Amino acid sequence: MGAMPLTDLPWWRWRARVRSALHMLGDPRFQQDCWAAGREGYGDVTDAVYRLVEDTWLDRWSAEKYVGSIFRDSAEATAVDTAVLRVLRIMHQVGPDAPASAYFQHHAWPEAVHACRDAHVRLALADGEDPDAAPRSLAMLGILTRTAGA
Repeated sequence: MGAMPLTDLPWWRWRARVRSALHMLGDPRFQQDCWAAGREGYGDVTDAVYRLVEDTWLDRWSAEKYVGSIFRDSAEATAVDTAVLRVLRIMHQVGPDAPASAYFQHHAWPEAVHACRDAHVRLALADGEDPDAAPRSLAMLGILTRTAGA
């Protein structure tokens, strides 16, 4: 997680996973270059959504619950809630096992991408990282979340 102080957010692994998902879900070029192209190492749309909600249960309650732990403030939490709700609405309509193209063709996908991008930018800037850097592979995310807290 770069320069993010580990004492600042005790659940830094969860933040890293949420940020990774938001980053991928908020980057249309990445989606075309990796997900649409079937590039190995980056998972798929369903994997990103799972990373977004699996540990946090953001599909069941607000990110506001995690202000002071995963999220620094209410602005971050609100941005994440907006992104999660938009992406989950599409996933429920399209289905979790749909090909990437089904998500990309959904009429609300651009709005969801925009919400994910907004949340990603907020979190990345707060962590002192470049929001425009390419998303990290899942292997790199695994390395970061295994070693960053050691």
